[in-house]
Amino acid sequence: MKKKTKSTYEKFIENKKQKRLLYREYRELLISELLLAAMEEDHISVRKLAAEAEVSPTIIQSLKSGKKTNTTIETLSRILDVVGYQIVLAPKSCSFA
Repeated sequence: MKKKTKSTYEKFIENKKQKRLLYREYRELLISELLLAAMEEDHISVRKLAAEAEVSPTIIQSLKSGKKTNTTIETLSRILDVVGYQIVLAPKSCSFA
């Protein structure tokens, strides 16, 4: 029987530290992409979103660009509320350990 060759991705995530880093960066990208898409769909500017969410435009811009990686649930919730989204806590479907 032939041994299956591992992909670069499979080799990469064998290392737990690299796997955690990959999934953390992926989650950050998702937030950034969601925010970009919602703002584009609603035709809302950074300044208008910031004003309606009662946060600094710098926070919005940092989330949008992926530079802001540590924000409170309250702040994120206010921003998402303005663009018609909400935070939902659900069990993990896979392990990111």
